[in-house]
Amino acid sequence: MKVGSNLKALRKRKSLSQEEVAQALGMNRSTYSGYENDVALPNIENLIAFSQFHDLSIDDLIKKDFSEFTEIDWTKFENQWKDAAKGSNLRVLTAVVDNNNEELIELIPEKARAGYVSGYSDQEFIQDLPRINLPFLTKERKHRGFAINGDSMPPLPSGSIVIGEFIQDWTNIKSGTPCIVVTKSEGIVFKFVYNNLKESKSLVLVSSNPMYQPFSVSSADIIEIWKFSAYISKEIPEVQMDAQQVNLSFRNIHLDIQRILDKIEQNQKN
Repeated sequence: MKVGSNLKALRKRKSLSQEEVAQALGMNRSTYSGYENDVALPNIENLIAFSQFHDLSIDDLIKKDFSEFTEIDWTKFENQWKDAAKGSNLRVLTAVVDNNNEELIELIPEKARAGYVSGYSDQEFIQDLPRINLPFLTKERKHRGFAINGDSMPPLPSGSIVIGEFIQDWTNIKSGTPCIVVTKSEGIVFKFVYNNLKESKSLVLVSSNPMYQPFSVSSADIIEIWKFSAYISKEIPEVQMDAQQVNLSFRNIHLDIQRILDKIEQNQKN
């Protein structure tokens, strides 16, 4: 592991002091200095924090040797996110087909969510997943279903299956698009995506429930993105109405009842 020397090289690349980096990461300078000087090894939480701060993967942080980088190496490394985000580095999807050689939609249930983050490209893992066919979805796009839980994205009920369309080029995602985002650190999340890739090499993920704070993920942390196409649920979403909507609803019900009574009265007269 080359964490210490890499942290030092990355910090100097940004022309920051140890104190500035430590403050940005919410730790004291002596603790951070210990990591740079290999006095202590950072835990997984700190490795994630370092990777997000420097917009790189944990794998790069612990395996590459940034202390040996030339300016050409730095330029190439700092621009590699563009190839990844645009899908220039081909993302190979493992697919399952039926007897008619048509692709089926794999479903990632709750119990398989953790395994998907590491097994998304494993053919055996994908083939063991449950699968369905949804004829109303275009056959020209690859779709996959993901189980979601919790109350962060109403009106979708917890336990719904979100069907997503695979997105090859992340740079074209319009801000506000609901997507399944598969990440190394957060796992599988369903959020509204706000695209900051060109500005900060990151996406901001926002819940529809205001009780949940938005958070950002770096492009290096992203594995896959699937744009919302449909969802499957055994529950009818709850709809919250304000006072004006409730009054209007009762007024419409009253009018409907009155029409029914008028019709009954008219029939009795006839």
